[in-house]
Order: sequence, then C-alpha cells, then structure tokens
Amino acid sequence: MASQLTIRGVSIDLNRRLTKLGKSRGQSVNTTALKILEAAVGIDARLERLNRYMTWSPADAVEFDLALKNQRVIDDDQWR
Repeated sequence: MASQLTIRGVSIDLNRRLTKLGKSRGQSVNTTALKILEAAVGIDARLERLNRYMTWSPADAVEFDLALKNQRVIDDDQWR
C-alpha cells in the first residue's frame, strides 16, 4: 500500500516548473515529483538494476535453468 506525503511551502516558481516539466513528460505533477524524489534517494537506480535482471533473453533463461538443474542433483549416498 502506498503512503501519502504532503509537502508544504511549495513556491509558485517550483509549482510552475514541476507543472511544466510534467506536461513535457506527459505526466501529472504528482508523478513528476515522485520520479524526482525517487531519483534523489536512489530508488530509480535500484529499479534499473532489478529491471536489468528481469530482462533475460530466452537463451539466458535456458542457461540459468540448466545451472539450477545441475545444482539440484541429490547425492543419495549423503542422505543414508
């Protein structure tokens, strides 16, 4: 569940610039402000890393599955 944040003391100039930036990006002022805040605290970098790991090619997935299969071999002698 997302939480809410109220920011007080937003200057007219800041509001104007956020509105202009949001329009140029095709985003709301809220989305624009969230993206800026996320970038400022490093959340966007974390998401980029996660996205990089989630964009495997089919060959990457086959290689990964094979590596897991090789690690999941049970040595019956060890379990007696």
